[in-house]
Amino acid sequence: MREWIPVSTSPKGRLALAAVTAFGARPFDAVTVGELAQAASVTTGALYHHFGSKLGLYAFVREDVERRLLDRMEGAISATGDAADRTAGVRTALVVGFDFAVREGFLHILGAPPAGARRDRLADVLSTHTDPVSPLLGLVLAAAWRAALIAVADGSEPQLARAALLALDVAVPEAP
Repeated sequence: MREWIPVSTSPKGRLALAAVTAFGARPFDAVTVGELAQAASVTTGALYHHFGSKLGLYAFVREDVERRLLDRMEGAISATGDAADRTAGVRTALVVGFDFAVREGFLHILGAPPAGARRDRLADVLSTHTDPVSPLLGLVLAAAWRAALIAVADGSEPQLARAALLALDVAVPEAP
């Protein structure tokens, strides 16, 4: 559970909201500290005071956005209800997560792999629900899911990227 919930009227909250919008729409390197501060109506010093750096602010908002994504994906897996058909749950989760990210404009912030993280939580969730459990398949599915988001960010039709996700085989074949 997070210790702090942003209040949109506080400088820290305004910075967080500005960062979600900016990092969702554009890659990390394309966003400047100055534009984040300006969008939040604060000084750059406030950004450094509250988050230490642009990367600190990015990590803060990425954590929040990713948690919202994973909550939806885990809910979609649970809602499929059929423990015997784990493939359907994973496929549903991929599409539910994709639709959420596209609708909310989180294409770049969720389309990029987690920077500096020791583990990939999206891959962990996906691999836990493959049949059999497969960490490698979870990594491959997470990479494909992120590629679909970046394709939309680069101008592809969301329906085509969504269809590509639905075409993925999310089952591990038996070894020969």
